Amino acid sequence: MEERKGSFQRMKPFIAVIFLQFGLAGMDVICKAALNEGMSNYVLVVYRHAVATLAMAPFAIILDRKTRPKMTVSIFIKLMVLSLLEPVIDQNLYYLGMKHTTATFAAAMCNILPAITFVMACILRLEKVKLRSIRSQAKVIGTLAIVAGAMVMTSVKGPFIKLSWTEGRTEYQHGSGAISLHDSIKGSLMITVGCFSWSCFMILQAITLETYPAELSLTVWICLLGTIEGSILAVIMERGKPSVWAIHWDTKLLAAVYSVRFVIKLNSSKGKRIY
Repeated sequence: MEERKGSFQRMKPFIAVIFLQFGLAGMDVICKAALNEGMSNYVLVVYRHAVATLAMAPFAIILDRKTRPKMTVSIFIKLMVLSLLEPVIDQNLYYLGMKHTTATFAAAMCNILPAITFVMACILRLEKVKLRSIRSQAKVIGTLAIVAGAMVMTSVKGPFIKLSWTEGRTEYQHGSGAISLHDSIKGSLMITVGCFSWSCFMILQAITLETYPAELSLTVWICLLGTIEGSILAVIMERGKPSVWAIHWDTKLLAAVYSVRFVIKLNSSKGKRIY
């Protein structure tokens, strides 16, 4: 019995990651549906981080009151850069790339994130590679496989799959079946740049956690500053379009609220282990 409990304890992190991936897949589908309904990606990013800030702030204030270090200019500058890298640059490029492709394509392209992070960590000497080590060999092979898979996803266009409930619809109505090679390349480049920004975020967050170890407070600061910076960007990019800020009881609201838990989870867990 104790052996079974021990095995379950070891499996818990893997089970949690699997369920998280299911949730992230659902988030991509819902966000893609909201974008198809005309929601601005800039507004979506602002709303999801605004709600995340409100949801996490009470917990950070109470739980981090004894461990939260004093704010300094150096730490605040790092927080500003962190909130620019992931909430603003990465997520906006990700959703722009998703607009040109599909939720499935965008999720698959994000698999290059570990490869980019691994290479950057090696360059910055945060990750050591020993070619005689099986672990290092697995990382190198996995990195090459990830890059190869991303290249295949970018350049290969498969046939449109017709399902029983989609008969009678045109490819244009489907959207996902009418993606040109130009759109897929354009979307993949946006997602790739976004993943590069995401990798920079994780590395900088790992460095920031050394001087600001209060993870909940760090997450709230990133979401708050990301909301402010994202709002400035949204106002500039969507100027003269006040209607884009309107939100009702529809998919747009669901996308903003549903993605909050994953914004919190990803921002609070990144940086604990780079690769």
